[in-house]
Amino acid sequence: MQNDYTKPEFKKLLHKLQEESWQLELLISGFAIFGLVTAIPSVRESLIEAENNHQIYSFVISLVATISCYILIFNLLLHVLLRGLWIGALGLRYVSGDIDYDSLKYSEKFTKYLKKRVGSFDKYIGTLENYCSVIFAVSFLLIFYVLAITFTILAISLIGSQIIGNEDLPGWLSKGFGITLMVFITFGMFFTLIDFLTLGFLKKKKWLSTFYFPVYWVFGFITLSFLYRPLVYNFLDNKFGKRLSLALVPFYIIIALATTLKYNVSNFLQDDMTSTEYVANNNNYEDLLCDSDGFIDHVAIQSKVISDNYVKVFVLFSENIENRIFKFNPELEPDEDSRGLKSGVTIGNGRRLKRGKRDSLRRVYLKTFNEMYSVKIDTIQYDSDFIISKSQKGDLGFETFLSTKDLIEGKHILKVDRLRIKKGDTTNLNVSKIPFWYYKD
Repeated sequence: MQNDYTKPEFKKLLHKLQEESWQLELLISGFAIFGLVTAIPSVRESLIEAENNHQIYSFVISLVATISCYILIFNLLLHVLLRGLWIGALGLRYVSGDIDYDSLKYSEKFTKYLKKRVGSFDKYIGTLENYCSVIFAVSFLLIFYVLAITFTILAISLIGSQIIGNEDLPGWLSKGFGITLMVFITFGMFFTLIDFLTLGFLKKKKWLSTFYFPVYWVFGFITLSFLYRPLVYNFLDNKFGKRLSLALVPFYIIIALATTLKYNVSNFLQDDMTSTEYVANNNNYEDLLCDSDGFIDHVAIQSKVISDNYVKVFVLFSENIENRIFKFNPELEPDEDSRGLKSGVTIGNGRRLKRGKRDSLRRVYLKTFNEMYSVKIDTIQYDSDFIISKSQKGDLGFETFLSTKDLIEGKHILKVDRLRIKKGDTTNLNVSKIPFWYYKD
């Protein structure tokens, strides 16, 4: 196939493809809608999991992905609806041709008005075709916008963790260069957003464009915009495409806000209340965790009604717990923090040489955790001996078992507390209160 865009043959091929592209548009839209609807539960699950585990970067990325899925579904459904209307209009034109206003025998006032406002049926078909083509192109351009947002967030997080937070680097490099780079990326992101929302305002003013050009050049690589800039500028130089793109923005904002809406059935009762003495949340009972969206809320026991001779207490691990352990035992804090995104590839036998020391530190780590956390049933404190384990769903954490031989039948409250250092003082803080009922077999 000839791909020299300057040759007439290539232009004829493009013209032919344009005329037949509607079939591919419908096919791709159908597959994309099916894929997006199928992916939404998984994306929402990752969003809830990131929120539950207090993973801010994963939460932001999952939130952007969730909103983008809804926007894409809205765009593609609108495209399929309009393309179906366009096909119907073509079929009707084949049967009845253009609109014959004279045959309607309306008054002269209405006939003039309809000819002016409604116009030719062919014009209507052409307008529908333009709407369908622009909406379809915008839909897939949004995928690149999502990638741009994601890569920008990743760039900021990597600078913070790998440069500013890297204690192995010299101070002038980690703090001087790192902070300078962070400021540049942050302000660059802000200016790029302004330029995007104003349809290139910063490129139009001579003195602004001089300062904005380095930002534009750098963010071209961070956001991968060099891959889709022809699409963007083709929209911007076309009044119809520009107006339609701007008209869709309010709908995107509405969709983004709609994802946060929920219906409250009561002024006092909600379906996501945290467990207390008078509230039982399913996220605190392992046997009630839903496979689709159930996540442990800090602490969980095996069941709401217990007939066993023990109560299993599971404390979900999070990075915040490790940070608190470092506060209580600063000697455990490593010189190089290995948390975060790391490669599993190791060179030589370095891991084997450090295994003995790592195991001894792990015992001290667990001992510090047990000193910080305490467990009560009602008002009686139990001797808890937490060990590292996993929940039934595979979540990493700490678990211990408490005897129920001294419990009377009926309702009880399990309380998990931890020590907190605040302003040099050590205080006791409640982590979770979980109601349960104990009945012997």
